[in-house]
Amino acid sequence: MNSSISTKLDNLRESLRDKRVLVAFSGGVDSSTLALIAREVAAEVILLTVNTVTYSESELEIAKRVAHELDLEHQIIWHDWLEEEELVENPRDRCYQCKKKLSQRWIEEAERLGLDIVVEGTTASDIEGYRPGEQALRETSVQSPLLNAGITKEEVREIARENGLSVYDRPSMACLATRFPYGTQITNERLEMVAGIENFVRLHFGVKSVRARYHDDLVRVEVGRDERYKLFEEKKLDEFQKYAAGLGFKYATIDAFGYRTGAMDEV
Repeated sequence: MNSSISTKLDNLRESLRDKRVLVAFSGGVDSSTLALIAREVAAEVILLTVNTVTYSESELEIAKRVAHELDLEHQIIWHDWLEEEELVENPRDRCYQCKKKLSQRWIEEAERLGLDIVVEGTTASDIEGYRPGEQALRETSVQSPLLNAGITKEEVREIARENGLSVYDRPSMACLATRFPYGTQITNERLEMVAGIENFVRLHFGVKSVRARYHDDLVRVEVGRDERYKLFEEKKLDEFQKYAAGLGFKYATIDAFGYRTGAMDEV
């Protein structure tokens, strides 16, 4: 590990040292690495996952597995996302509203458990582009130690790999609400449709990174740019179209450009 990362890690450790810490935990590489470092120096560490309809079942299972791998206490609470009208109607500030509510839940749980601080896994690479959720975090007492230490996503993956975390190369994920254009109402049925498409594509085409973008009767699938070649097998494409039709999509398309963050903000 180079000296630059070592210095950043020292700063990260100092920000967590001897504190009782609640980690907002998704099971992704960022929050997992943050939990790993907190475990080294904090007085107490508890992982908290807020389970909602926008957090897929497979993601929850991964979070449970990584929490066990870290050997840290892991608490899971339910938040009824579909009861929040300002989220269901999917306005342009949905991510801000959602992160604000999540932050409030994190803080409430930390207070209930008698912990000192709440931390989450935003990195120095995550602040470019349209990021309304980051604004919500800045308006609360939730801290972003990786960001504050200047640690990038690439450096997080290096730290995770060197420490043997199983998720070191896991693709970044985002809540299922990001699959819908702003103004498109989000329902449980529609969430299940995009989750189903992503699971199918991941399993049948053997890709790691996939997003199913919902456009009414059309689903637009993005996969990692270096994985696009995996999609062009006629038999599998026929199966994909049939599966998508069974979920209620009239058209199933492949995005030629591939996956990129903020795809639904491009319009």
